[in-house]
Amino acid sequence: MFVMEYLHRVDTFRHAPFTFQTGVDMSAVDTMLVRINDAQQRFAGSPLSSVAEQLEKEVVVSSIFGTNSIEGGTLSEEETRQVVALTPEQVANIEQQRVQNIKAAYDYSKACAGQENWQLDVEFIVHVHKLVTHALPDEHNQPGLLRDNPKHIATKVGSAAHGGVYKPPQCGEDVELLLQALVSWHDQLQEQGLPALIRAPLVHFYYELIHPFWDGNGRVGRVIEATILQQAGFQYAPFAQASFYHQHIHRYFALFNQGRKQAQLKQGFPNTDFVAFFLDGILQSINNLHDRVNFLIGVILFDSRVQHLYQGKSINDRQYAIVTQIMRHGPVMLKELAQMPWYRALYIKLTDKTKSRDLHKLKELGLLRQESAGLLMPGSI
Repeated sequence: MFVMEYLHRVDTFRHAPFTFQTGVDMSAVDTMLVRINDAQQRFAGSPLSSVAEQLEKEVVVSSIFGTNSIEGGTLSEEETRQVVALTPEQVANIEQQRVQNIKAAYDYSKACAGQENWQLDVEFIVHVHKLVTHALPDEHNQPGLLRDNPKHIATKVGSAAHGGVYKPPQCGEDVELLLQALVSWHDQLQEQGLPALIRAPLVHFYYELIHPFWDGNGRVGRVIEATILQQAGFQYAPFAQASFYHQHIHRYFALFNQGRKQAQLKQGFPNTDFVAFFLDGILQSINNLHDRVNFLIGVILFDSRVQHLYQGKSINDRQYAIVTQIMRHGPVMLKELAQMPWYRALYIKLTDKTKSRDLHKLKELGLLRQESAGLLMPGSI
């Protein structure tokens, strides 16, 4: 695929000239694009509707945990899951507020991407920032307010460990000018038919270089990226990408500086590595989601078989209780199972021979399987 190099140089008021460029060697990413589109077609063709609600819940929690952790959030993934389920009135601290804010931004992103004629604009970006930073205390940041640095306060991003420290535009007029230019440049890329798989990471990349707000830029940038992908028809993977960034956080940060420096040195295709990194993440995310769908459908089918055998009296109440408990709580060592109160209660007036017979029947039917080490697992796993 040949793609023209779309350059857009902006002369700012106080900052050095700022150049947006495609900067991607398409021959280096063509194969990855084909693989992603193939994976997306297989994923979209899977029976998503039967597990859509469960899959979306999992992706949202995992993504919020990932994007929040990148920015210093301290909640675990399980704690994040619990906070997502809270009502706004139940939020008790700043960490919980951060999670609720990201969830609100995700909901807004999904609603916008579902609109047939949605276009990226500054108003959208500002509103996402309002949602992301709502009710979070910060010395300078105000939700939805573009950064305009006083002379005595300089904004710097990055670190020596990740390729260097960068000083983004400081003047509010420059920030506003460049944000408008970013949106116009994206419109141009879209009009010329550049696929969302290239546009999304490029907009993410240049948005972070503009760094238009005092706080929340990383979270907003990842939501922008996800929204562009969602509008192009990608499901779940756009938000699952945040987990990939979190897992590879050092490379994620380093590639921003690498691309910026290569552009300054006028090296060819400076954005290729960042885009290739993004594409690798999307491919992994789609494949992982496809595997997860297959697993969840397997669980549904397995549960249906258990119900059928129970209703047909092929397994008794005790055997049904054992299978459902292990399905719900996960694999368990046979020795540990024997000590569990609920299991002991099943056989309080029965012999060890009955216990053995019940387990043997479950294994014979394929409802349980036992590893050599004594681990009991549901037959579906």
